[in-house]
Amino acid sequence: MGSNKILINIGFNNAVSLRRIVAVVGPDAAPVKRLKEEARRQNKLIDATNGRRTRAVIITDSDHVVLSSVQPETLAQRIEDNE
Repeated sequence: MGSNKILINIGFNNAVSLRRIVAVVGPDAAPVKRLKEEARRQNKLIDATNGRRTRAVIITDSDHVVLSSVQPETLAQRIEDNE
């Protein structure tokens, strides 16, 4: 199965390519907050929360930072299920 076409649902009909995901982390640590701000400054922040609380931050291999309202554990399980 080629993982280059697998999309992971990150909530609200949004998806990220499995092969592009480098990390899924919680949003509360100071380094993650700095990472989000830097991505915002570089226009590489994608907010996929639909106005909900950010529960997970997805970091991609293109240095894009994607905000999701789905728990990191749930996203990790979805990734694991598709590998």
